[in-house]
Amino acid sequence: MWESETDYRLVQGQHKARGVYFIGDESKGDFEEMFRMLTKQPPQPQQQQQQANHGIQSTSLVTQGRRVHIPRASVEYGVARFTFDELCRTASGAADYLTIGEHFHTIFIEDIPKLTMTHVNLVRRFIIFIDAMYECHVKLIVHAATKPEGIFQVDLDDRFNDEVFAFDRTRSRLEEMGSEAYLRKTK
Repeated sequence: MWESETDYRLVQGQHKARGVYFIGDESKGDFEEMFRMLTKQPPQPQQQQQQANHGIQSTSLVTQGRRVHIPRASVEYGVARFTFDELCRTASGAADYLTIGEHFHTIFIEDIPKLTMTHVNLVRRFIIFIDAMYECHVKLIVHAATKPEGIFQVDLDDRFNDEVFAFDRTRSRLEEMGSEAYLRKTK
């Protein structure tokens, strides 16, 4: 399941892997292309892409007696795809995320917004998700509104909250997960 014909180390430069972190609307096409490449989808015009996703389908996994919905997956190639909302605006927890990480070696997550303390529950779920993916040594392909250090924005009044310290670890893990050394490791 872990084997991939794509050598992530060659996708970009020396220490950061190119094609694992996409920022802003202008990079959405590159994010889509990376998904097509890793799931062996034929290149096609945008309007046809919605209708013909060869081998991409929804599926579900079971953990602790309940189903974990995977909205888009290529089980054959070990790749799953989620929006931020599908992962963090649902009643999901560590067991769900670990189950996902145990079944897929590459996870695409898109539309990660900028978050503040008013989104504290989303921040907590995102932290738990990243921790689970890191623990399972998943290769994460991210499309976000900003770089990792800008995802969680806090003001001076919030800087001592537990989530701020926990998210600093998450930011660090996101950066490490995009490194050549991390991507070179095998599960």
